[in-house]
Amino acid sequence: MTSSKRILSGVQPSGDLHLGNYLGAIKNFVSLQKEYECFFCVVDLHAITVWQDPEQLADKSRDVIASFIASGIDPKQNVLFLQSQVPQHTQLAWIFSCVARMGWLNRMTQFKDKAGKDKENVSVGLFSYPTLMAADILIYLATHVPVGEDQKQHLELTRDIAQKFNNDFKTDLFPIPEPLIFGEATRVMSLRDGTKKMSKSDLSDYSRIMLCDTNDEIIQKIKKAKTDPHPLPSNLQDLNKRPEALNLFSIFASLNNLSTEEVVQNYAGKEFSIFKNDLGELIVEKIGPIREEIKKLLADKAYLDNVLKDGKEKATIVADSVLKDVYDIIGFAKP
Repeated sequence: MTSSKRILSGVQPSGDLHLGNYLGAIKNFVSLQKEYECFFCVVDLHAITVWQDPEQLADKSRDVIASFIASGIDPKQNVLFLQSQVPQHTQLAWIFSCVARMGWLNRMTQFKDKAGKDKENVSVGLFSYPTLMAADILIYLATHVPVGEDQKQHLELTRDIAQKFNNDFKTDLFPIPEPLIFGEATRVMSLRDGTKKMSKSDLSDYSRIMLCDTNDEIIQKIKKAKTDPHPLPSNLQDLNKRPEALNLFSIFASLNNLSTEEVVQNYAGKEFSIFKNDLGELIVEKIGPIREEIKKLLADKAYLDNVLKDGKEKATIVADSVLKDVYDIIGFAKP
């Protein structure tokens, strides 16, 4: 079992990334690389649990890698790769499908939320992908995993699978990974509805700020963000009752590395227009340079492909070693 502090985390290639992806994941990745051995991947295998356009999938994957690097993730210090290019993920996922229990997967609330009333017609992959997520993490013997609120249950399943494998085969191969939950904006909500998560699938462009948005678009979207008619709250108790205000305050706090309480104290009793102006300028200051760097990186496809090739090689060395240990432990015949 690895004795180092190692992280695995991934982002789906769902097209241009938005502020929620940045604050909920990528910004935290940047800080984690100082303390942990980090494996960051594009989880393109998870993406195909729902239909993806084959003409766009590879480009969307490069978009994510470009966003990682533009945000400050060092491709020389960390391992950046595509999940689909390291087949040991799916090989271990099958083994974990034989370790996990149906009852465990049936309790996954995110599957119920995504499938809705049409669960008989969704893909088997959408139901079973938590076992692949467990394999993503454990094929690198990751000790820590950054998770949002909606992924905590999946990490619990990973921990259960690791524990059961270790118990069944009387080994200590797999660490029991610990969650890392960050800061003030672990779950960024829609700018049009503070009770719904920010999403690219929302019909309204004004529900989200994309990392590719121009400065004018960012300012305009913040000006039009849904609020309520009351002055800004003077305490956290009041703020927590007002979802749209809470969302905007959380975004401001996260971008400025402040606590939400500090933001409340700074803006207590002021008009929303003053706060929105400051928030818009702050987002432009933080996101504008990232947007410009993403453009430069996407124009150099050869560079991004070299980063992915290097990451694939590094990831494969680790993953292949762990999978060989797993095969030995299970008792598979050696080739």
